[in-house]
Amino acid sequence: MKLWHSFSKELILSSKSWYFYIELGMAIVLLVILVFVVPEDFDSKGKDYLYLDLPQVVQDRYMKNLLEEDLDTITEQVELEADNQIYSAKLYETKESKIYLLESREALDAISNSERVPVVHVRVNEDQQIVYTYYLQGYETRKLQNLLLVYHNRLAGHDVIEDYSNRIEVRRLYEDSAPLNDKENMIPVFLTFNGSLMSLFIIAAYIFLDKSEGIIKAYAITASSVWHYLLSKIGVIIVTSIMTSLIITIPIMGNQPNYPAMMLFLVTSGFFAASLGLLLTSFFKDIVEAFGAMYIVIVIMIMPEWLFSYWQTIDSKRHCPCKGASQNDKKNIHYIFTGYENQCKELHHLVHSCCTGYFCRPH
Repeated sequence: MKLWHSFSKELILSSKSWYFYIELGMAIVLLVILVFVVPEDFDSKGKDYLYLDLPQVVQDRYMKNLLEEDLDTITEQVELEADNQIYSAKLYETKESKIYLLESREALDAISNSERVPVVHVRVNEDQQIVYTYYLQGYETRKLQNLLLVYHNRLAGHDVIEDYSNRIEVRRLYEDSAPLNDKENMIPVFLTFNGSLMSLFIIAAYIFLDKSEGIIKAYAITASSVWHYLLSKIGVIIVTSIMTSLIITIPIMGNQPNYPAMMLFLVTSGFFAASLGLLLTSFFKDIVEAFGAMYIVIVIMIMPEWLFSYWQTIDSKRHCPCKGASQNDKKNIHYIFTGYENQCKELHHLVHSCCTGYFCRPH
């Protein structure tokens, strides 16, 4: 009963604090971004850059096949900027990708260096075989590298792969389920930020505010226990986290999510973040001193995934995927690793994979 009285009192006091309205305002800002800024479907078409170093007859045949797959069956002449120079290219847009045919090897190298994307050099070798040389950036997954090894192999080409994939039986666990659009896929990221990371800072702000006003010292002469006070603060953080998460989720998702599972996620993540915030506040006098420690803690929590992706990249550089392949494969596929991609992609994948399971309830 004392705990409930302490919690209700803290909830009323927190509702009068401007930190409470900061959380509500942040939730409204994220909701506005989702509604008016984030589209339901991003342009997910990949961009392929090729240079055809082939005889004219073969080039014409290649471009004719691309034109048949083009959406409007019209070749578009475009200009690309790379390394402060302008290069001409032919654009073919299919359902899956945008294909740029460059006019020179110099343009191919410039695009590879400036855009940091894989490019392809198509040529004819001394045995009159068409060879595809892939210039990769080093961040490609091992699966993609292995796929490129066999994709243009005449014994295991894309037609064989397509025939094999067509014969694979795919069964849905939930027949009535539907995939989330890109706007809905952003919600787990926002919930993690607003429900967990914000809790770490907000509870620290509450504690330091109570310290400055002498509220914590006043507890020493009252009948209330310290653990009542601390649990009440954690409860307030969890309640506000649930409120702000529902503000974001309900207008976008409606009744699609599994709300009990989402509540469980918010309670556990909010309790962990709030407890960690309480621990950090015990070592500092004000929030200015504690801010650096909070930032370091957040970096430490994301380091395991960052290190995993880093060593995965190192492994891809040390072990060439051509190892163990036939001599014909080694001729046809050549890998050049030239750097690293921004690790923010891996962080986004981590957050999304941790949270998106709570939105898989069938319609």
